[in-house]
Amino acid sequence: MKTKAVRMAGKNQLLFGEVELPKIREDEILVRVVSDSLCMSTYKAVQQGSEHSKVPNNVAQMPVMLGHEFCGEILEVGAKWKGRYQAGQKFAMQPNIDSLAAPGYSYPYCGGNSQYAILPPEAMENNCLLHYEQDAYFYGSLAEPMSCIIGAYHTNFHTVKGEYKHILGTKKGGNLALLASVGPMGLGAIDYALHCENAPKLLVVTDINEERLARAASIYTVEAAQKLGIALHYVNTAKPGMTEYMMQLSGGKGYDDILIFAPVEDVIQQASDIIGVDGCMNFFAGPIDHAFSAKINFYKVHYNRIHICGNSGGNADDMQEALDMAAARRINPASMVTHVGGLDSVVDTILHLPEIPGGKKLEYNTISMPMTAIADFGKLGETDPMFRRLAEICEAHNGLWSREAEEYLLSHAKPI
Repeated sequence: MKTKAVRMAGKNQLLFGEVELPKIREDEILVRVVSDSLCMSTYKAVQQGSEHSKVPNNVAQMPVMLGHEFCGEILEVGAKWKGRYQAGQKFAMQPNIDSLAAPGYSYPYCGGNSQYAILPPEAMENNCLLHYEQDAYFYGSLAEPMSCIIGAYHTNFHTVKGEYKHILGTKKGGNLALLASVGPMGLGAIDYALHCENAPKLLVVTDINEERLARAASIYTVEAAQKLGIALHYVNTAKPGMTEYMMQLSGGKGYDDILIFAPVEDVIQQASDIIGVDGCMNFFAGPIDHAFSAKINFYKVHYNRIHICGNSGGNADDMQEALDMAAARRINPASMVTHVGGLDSVVDTILHLPEIPGGKKLEYNTISMPMTAIADFGKLGETDPMFRRLAEICEAHNGLWSREAEEYLLSHAKPI
């Protein structure tokens, strides 16, 4: 069968067109992909080509399908998996199959930026093909970035002085700082911090952009956090004296947990300055520069038992937690999405991803549509009735994407 897909053939070499899919083997599964959210990790892979650890050396001869945050429907099940999966079931994909291979990076016929894909046997063998029950497909796509965030919270750890054991997870009822964290992943981190089992008592969110801070504060309000027993503060660290101010907010104690969302030396320095005794710093941001480094106070590491960690991606359990929390309406990852487009918008969007402001870029594989900011729907709606209705739907959901918006778009947008 044929499918339209976006593939990578090398550094900044992206191809959009039809691909002939082979017939599936008995240990594979054929799926229809409905939605995929575009990730900065894909941009980084495109910048590196075959130098990326998960991109094959022969990518020029055998291009790989891009996209790893995808959700859709199972169409055909190989004989090996017929007792476990059925045609017609919805699925969400956990792409971290292993350290060397992943959908969206490594396979010629498996990626989220394609209308159809063939899942390799290792995806099922490693429990990476997850059953999905919600109505809206985009929540399944956003479960993958949420799983990375959840993985970060689970990666942090603390100790008991004099005892040689680690207590995993962020400190319940502690002081938590999310630095440079009002981008798409930072918004997801705020949502999880407010609604997870180990919720803090103090949550400080920083950035240097007042507009982005204001948007975050309009979605996750100080008042709503207060009702949960959490003191939430948004801090613009572009202003002078903010490190001292954050220490004052912590009562001089510092922070038990810090998650860093930007590979910026000054941000890491600030984390080192405000970390408390037995505090844990998680460097969540993924730099492209292999030699990236920053100054950390190792006197405090030694005498205050400071921990430094990092994580890239989540596992199947993290993703299942994301799916369960979204289904229970405990979190709403829609806050991460600021742009929506069709499959034919993917190439240009990926190549220019760092230049496009806002949060997550969500694409649907059955439609043709430029990558469009939700904030622009109203203006476009002055001449286009589809965008006028989308603007009304999003406005009714506090400016956020929703199940209703997805259903309307898929039934009214131009088919690709």
